[in-house]
Amino acid sequence: MSDNYTAMHNTTPTSNARALIIVDPQHDFAEGGSLAVAGGFDVCDRIAAYLAGHRDAYQIVVVTRDWHPPVLRDHFAEAPHGPDYIDMWPPHCVQDTAGAEFLPAIARQIDDGLIDVVVSKGQMSASYSGFDGHTHTGHSLDGLLTAASIAAIDVCGIATSHCVKATALDGRGNGYDVTVLTDLSVGVTAEQADAAHIELGAAGVALHPSNDHRLSAS
Repeated sequence: MSDNYTAMHNTTPTSNARALIIVDPQHDFAEGGSLAVAGGFDVCDRIAAYLAGHRDAYQIVVVTRDWHPPVLRDHFAEAPHGPDYIDMWPPHCVQDTAGAEFLPAIARQIDDGLIDVVVSKGQMSASYSGFDGHTHTGHSLDGLLTAASIAAIDVCGIATSHCVKATALDGRGNGYDVTVLTDLSVGVTAEQADAAHIELGAAGVALHPSNDHRLSAS
């Protein structure tokens, strides 16, 4: 997939310069994966249905992915120490493995051209935010958004309590108007998702279900 950087840079911004960022819809983060989140498949089906009905509302659509090497010493637990599920995790989303592949609903939309660009993160060290990642041609997420004159971003995906939260907080830190689509995101647990919502709200991130989200707002 081309990252469309040149095309975005030459695009005349619309009055609604908004981007959708779909965070880490990968097999290892859904049922059956090495870091499974209950509801991973279902939330990606809902994201796909939402995007199919609202693609015209977004100037660009980005999907992020963990794209780890087989050994990542600051992120993957190694024997004799097990994962603490805070800083150290079981190996997951290792490059070119089945666990790193996109879930079917999202993979189909990449193939159909509804998603513009893939941003990969975590190649060199632990990384949770999509703003730490780059396209295959080396462009950062912030660079892509700036090239398209994006003012507002909607964030959704897996997991609310981790990479969705980190991406949304970095979006605010980079000056974007950020909304997390709560029904299109899933937390590791309901308690962790609730805690993430409190932190996000305190940082100025809007929290809305997709059916109550005013896409015309910039």
